[in-house]
Amino acid sequence: MSADLSTDPAAATLPICVAQLNPVVGDLAGNVQQIAAAARAAHAQGARLLLTPELALCGYPAEDLLLRPAFVADCEAALQELARLSAEWPGLHLVLGHPAALAPSHPADEPAGGHGRTRCLNAASVLADGQVRLRYAKRELPNYQVFDEQRTFVPGQGVGVFDLPAGHGQRLRIGLLICEDAWYPEPAAQSKAAGAELLLVLNASPYHWGKGAQREQVMRQRVAETGLPLVYAHLVGAQDEVVFEGRSFALDADGRLAARAASFVPELLRLEAIALPRSPWQLSGPIAPVPEPLAELWQALVLGLRDYVEKNGFPGALLGLSGGIDSALVLALAVDALGPARVRTLMLPSPYSAEISLIDAREMAARLGVRHEEVSIQPVFEALLHTLEPLFEGRAPDLTEENLQARIRGVLLMALSNKFGAIVLTTGNKSELATGYCTLYGDMAGGFAVLKDVPKTRVFELARWRNAHDPCGGGANPIPERIITRPPSAELRPNQTDQDSLPPYELLDAIVERYVEQEQSAAEIIAAGYPQAAVEQVLRLLRLSEYKRRQGPLGTRVTPRSFGKDWRYPNTNRYRG
Repeated sequence: MSADLSTDPAAATLPICVAQLNPVVGDLAGNVQQIAAAARAAHAQGARLLLTPELALCGYPAEDLLLRPAFVADCEAALQELARLSAEWPGLHLVLGHPAALAPSHPADEPAGGHGRTRCLNAASVLADGQVRLRYAKRELPNYQVFDEQRTFVPGQGVGVFDLPAGHGQRLRIGLLICEDAWYPEPAAQSKAAGAELLLVLNASPYHWGKGAQREQVMRQRVAETGLPLVYAHLVGAQDEVVFEGRSFALDADGRLAARAASFVPELLRLEAIALPRSPWQLSGPIAPVPEPLAELWQALVLGLRDYVEKNGFPGALLGLSGGIDSALVLALAVDALGPARVRTLMLPSPYSAEISLIDAREMAARLGVRHEEVSIQPVFEALLHTLEPLFEGRAPDLTEENLQARIRGVLLMALSNKFGAIVLTTGNKSELATGYCTLYGDMAGGFAVLKDVPKTRVFELARWRNAHDPCGGGANPIPERIITRPPSAELRPNQTDQDSLPPYELLDAIVERYVEQEQSAAEIIAAGYPQAAVEQVLRLLRLSEYKRRQGPLGTRVTPRSFGKDWRYPNTNRYRG
């Protein structure tokens, strides 16, 4: 759109701001401060409308907090506080996402879970001049992947449409949609039927690889169906397993991108809605570039780790640095997320650790400037072997002794965590978790699994990408080349490599992606050309390892299906399809 539209004397111009916020679940006072600061800044810029993301008031997802009547009541009190504050921003209409108790006119709710807990509404309210002017409730409640909204919410009814003065005697009629509402045609169509000339979408949609482009495409479908421009406010930040990338945007009535906020950072995006005679409202604003896929993935992992550490009050992080590629990548991510002063590494060599592993670990720690120490686990290992000797009499060494080394390391790392308060970062990747190539209470011991949803083949891609880029100012080329090129090994027995026990990672990861993320059956995977023996091996290991994954730490979800909230398979399970 040409920049001189707003100077047309017949044009009505409406400045709009989108608050791309990073709330903390349950921190109502802190979230109110964030929202009020955004409103003050928007008002100072002359905005007449400020759009916030879905459930910005309480944070998303609040999960079973929403089943507590006191929590919902406290959210309502916080909303009323913001309504009172809105009198300080005359002319500004604040569209706020929040939970709401059921109105008396709403059909009676069935208690969730049969325990007398009443669900609530996922709502958006329009606040202006000290009052709540309108309240709309989300109609479409997702119940797939990480979403579990039918557990906590009741679907809303009707439309949410309100008028906004737009100058030159004109008024802009605005329709509200909340996240999943905009993924179906009917709510948008009904808003248009009620007179809406602009659609606002409040959103909290977790990131996964490729999700941002998918969102924009689905919103273009709504624009094409209705002929209405659309403004989309998206959450930013991480909450436990999920991370939100921001990337709020606006589309013109012809589907053209009119504005876009940056990815993975809070931002107040300012744009203008402009009306010309006999034309749809047009939108204009800055358009931030979209990071390329590996850069976007790196930012997601960095933000997921940083927010988990900061929002939970940990002073820093520590990890076992083995000289292998997984721990090297976790260290690079940790330094980018927290800075070198808040990261500590330990090399805990056993009798089977290669000397080059010690050398490479020292070099990487030096490159990144973190505190690094070496403590041999051999004395503890020998003491435990001596203690167990009479109990193991007559049995040859096997996996037990390998796992013992991993568990010694876990004990030492957790002891440091207890003493100094830093969170232990585990270093296992998705391929290892899928197949159980990890030790329960050993290398799985820790508070956050940074690579939990990153397959091994992508670990290599990310390591090479990070060596070629410096996204956070910590310096390029942090990972010694030999760490990337050496065959991966757990170094728990002589001359061990990962491929002694597993198919090649390119094959393994492809099978896991088809089975876990695409839900293909064993027969379908084999029919697609994958070796039957490898498919059967991987799926057998996947089934056998369910009990391990259930006891592992949280980690950031970055694929369409992670081993977390959207993977709920029974431990006791004889199905083989």
